[in-house]
Amino acid sequence: MSTAAAPTQGAVENAGLVSEPVRVLLVDDQRDNLLSASAVLESLGEEVVTAQSGREALLLLLDNDFAVILLDIMMPDMDGFETATFIRQRERSRLTPIIFLTALGRSDEHIRRGYDLGAVDYITKPFVPEFLRAKVSVFVELHRKSQLLRQQSKLLERRNAELQEAIQRSREDEEQIKALNAHLERRLEELDEANKELETFSYSVSHDLRGPLSRMAGFSKALQESSFAKLDKQERVYLRRIEDGARHTCDLVDDLLQFSRLARIEMSETAVDLSSVVRAIADDLTTREPDRQVKFEITEGIKVRGDLALLRAALLNLLENAWKFTRKHSQALIEFGSQESAEGPVYFVRDDGAGFDMDDSARLFNPFQRLHKDSEFEGTGIGLATVERIVRRHGGRIWAEGGVERGATFFFTLHGENQQ
Repeated sequence: MSTAAAPTQGAVENAGLVSEPVRVLLVDDQRDNLLSASAVLESLGEEVVTAQSGREALLLLLDNDFAVILLDIMMPDMDGFETATFIRQRERSRLTPIIFLTALGRSDEHIRRGYDLGAVDYITKPFVPEFLRAKVSVFVELHRKSQLLRQQSKLLERRNAELQEAIQRSREDEEQIKALNAHLERRLEELDEANKELETFSYSVSHDLRGPLSRMAGFSKALQESSFAKLDKQERVYLRRIEDGARHTCDLVDDLLQFSRLARIEMSETAVDLSSVVRAIADDLTTREPDRQVKFEITEGIKVRGDLALLRAALLNLLENAWKFTRKHSQALIEFGSQESAEGPVYFVRDDGAGFDMDDSARLFNPFQRLHKDSEFEGTGIGLATVERIVRRHGGRIWAEGGVERGATFFFTLHGENQQ
């Protein structure tokens, strides 16, 4: 069977609904009448279902819905009026249109009785094909539109249910966001309190701990100078170790205080000539140890935007690192420059000194992580952690490459507004 007309089908498809051929029930005890009526209605493109008795029709109505029922009045055992009575008693078919087919003529008694049973029309046999087809097509179209309306109503109900669920989820999400914001506010208050406690602790460390350590180092040195002749060799070693330990701890306290302040220092962005900063640091290092044979290769004109004091502190740590770890080489090379990459300019400090094992590279920027013994190279293990924090505050990242006795290269980027 064919489907409905193209415009209706297109509208149905656009709505995302399904339209199938509807059923028409044709009930007549005469087979010839069923065949002739079926042939006439076949051109509507719908499914024509036939029954030869009222009982057969009622059985079909148990499992099927029909757009219209064409019901012959004169049938044995159960005539059309009795059949219509049972049809109307079933909820499923209570409103199904019934057209009576009759060869008795349109008597007032038949018409009145038929309409009392819910008939919508009468057609007299022998029927005119065009007239039968036109009558049935009206109810077929009404049924189709009713089907579409029911489908649209169900679709609307489902969409409304989905919308209500979405609204409910949105409300739940909103409540969760409020709860998270409240939790975040509490955590921020706790963090602010913790920062205040940290500042108090920092002051306590600098005032209560650094002072005694400095005096310990000073008294040890004074004792060595005043009683040098009275001390034996081992006693002199002990005093030097006391002095060195006190001074090393003082340095560690200073580095820790500087490291803790980095997260709270307010940045002041300006144009910074990194090349000039590196040149000044290199001159200072050379002045400290003029006997060392260290060559600096500095790319000129490297400028960025950032905090001058913080960037100088980062470069100072990197260059002092390079200066320290090339100390055991009679001649050394330290470079500063930049190179292009997919993420923009990458800056680097490179040396040809002691280097490190790449397996240990993940530990380089952790506080107190030292890859060399104190007997080989001095240090507190805070310098590279300080550099990493400064670079991160400038929106960049830092990493390193190297090899044992093959030098080390520290790369870093500066992003966002900090980059010029």
